[in-house]
Amino acid sequence: PYTTLFRSMKSRPRIGEVGELAIPTDMKHAVEFAGDGMPAVVSTPHLVGFLERTARQTIASHLDADERSVGIELDIRHLAPTPVGQTIHCRAQVIAVEDRKVTFQIEARDQHEIIVRGLHKRAVIRTESFSRRVKEKLG
Repeated sequence: PYTTLFRSMKSRPRIGEVGELAIPTDMKHAVEFAGDGMPAVVSTPHLVGFLERTARQTIASHLDADERSVGIELDIRHLAPTPVGQTIHCRAQVIAVEDRKVTFQIEARDQHEIIVRGLHKRAVIRTESFSRRVKEKLG
C-alpha cells in the first residue's frame, strides 16, 4: 500500500507531525444571524475552513509541485462559542497515513478553552487529473 504513496509524494508525512496556525477573527467570520440579542461569534463553517487550512499546510511540504491535498472527511464537535475579535489557535496532528490519504486529529482553541475537536482526512491528488475531472462536469 505504501508504494503508491512514495510514488505520489515527495515524502511521507510522519505520524505525530503537527501543524499549527493562529488566525485572527473579525466580523466576516461571524455567524450570519448575529444581532437582535445574538452575539457575534465565529461560525462553524469558518472554523472548519481554519482547521482544513491548518491540516493542508501541515503536509504541504511533502507534496510534489503538481499535487495538492483536498478534504474528504470531517468529524468534529463544536464545543464552545468564540467572540469575534479573538484569535483562534488551530492544531492538526497526523495520526494515520494510508496510501494517498492522511488522517489528522484536529482542534481549535480560543484564549479560554478548546472550542473544536475532531478528525479530518485529506486525499493527495494530482492537479492535472483533478482539473480534468472538474472540466468533465462542466461539459
